[in-house]
Amino acid sequence: MSAARPLTTLRTFAVIAALPLLLTACGYGAESTDDGKQAEVAADAKKLSADEVKIGYFPNLTHATALVGVQEGLLQKELGGTTIKPSTFNAGPSEIEALNSKSIDIGWIGPSPAINGYTKADGSNLRIISGSASGGVKLVVNPEKIKSLKDVKGKKIATPQLGNTQDVALLNWISEQGWKVDAESGKGDVSVIRTDNKITPDAYKSGSIDGAWVPEPTASKLVAEGAKVLLDEADLWPDKKFVITNLIVRQDFLKEHPDVVEAVLRGSVKTNAWINANPDKAKAAANKALEQLSGKALPADIINPAWKSITFLDDPLAATLDTEADHAVQAGLLEKPDLKGIYDLAPLNKVLKAEGKDEVDDAGLGVK
Repeated sequence: MSAARPLTTLRTFAVIAALPLLLTACGYGAESTDDGKQAEVAADAKKLSADEVKIGYFPNLTHATALVGVQEGLLQKELGGTTIKPSTFNAGPSEIEALNSKSIDIGWIGPSPAINGYTKADGSNLRIISGSASGGVKLVVNPEKIKSLKDVKGKKIATPQLGNTQDVALLNWISEQGWKVDAESGKGDVSVIRTDNKITPDAYKSGSIDGAWVPEPTASKLVAEGAKVLLDEADLWPDKKFVITNLIVRQDFLKEHPDVVEAVLRGSVKTNAWINANPDKAKAAANKALEQLSGKALPADIINPAWKSITFLDDPLAATLDTEADHAVQAGLLEKPDLKGIYDLAPLNKVLKAEGKDEVDDAGLGVK
């Protein structure tokens, strides 16, 4: 789907970015945390052009490339004597703010905040340099109230945040059913209830929502409370793939330290390869990282189905990001952004070629 309006600025998304207490595609809460985890660096390891690289990510399974890469030392191995300084974020706006203030250099983040951050800065602050994950988003519902897709009409469905990636997906799906919802208020044929992911399970148990369009592991947490999966968002996309997590970098850091960026990309590519070759070990490593960050590991009945629904890959699936932006335009949340230049995949393709892998495409949205 594509939008026809030749507009170039954000409206509602600009408001969202000013509300750091709201959630993003995968987040829980809003504040960032220096997680204090420093990877071990060999005494004889040589530094690259920077002493350290400050990376950001969410304590969430869709950011498992970062979780596992840090936990297993796979990212640090590629950086040699350049140390990783990791910080975790629970909201996209706060991670974008950290990038803009140079508190982080590189970050794993969802498509909506990447689009928003890029457009608000008139294309001057960030580049998407790699993909990381696809999938891991489901519509889960109370089976006593909703037995089929048509039963969603008239019900209360939660999303993590006004204008976030899942919110846009639900609004677009509602529109495709021929139903009407006011995007900003969430009122209409379906009541869209913007709810913090960490309290969504309690909202479901109390009956204040009838279902939710949410990322993992929230979807599996609801299933553990008796909900049923009514729709896997992957089924709505060609080849069942759509971007849920990207890797972004500050443009000035990319220019000043291309060797460091390339090393992080090598680490990301090798981490994804390790995850895919060792799914059980990778799942355990991700869960260990989550336990260290949150104080509690995910139980098997939640992490197992959640993990299976996420695909880890290097391709940023650029065409799907463009489509997601179109969906936000059609929902009335976004004025048509100019996304040309949001990608710089040359460093990634250099790494992929060296690893004997196929190069990836920027769907015409690459830097010139």
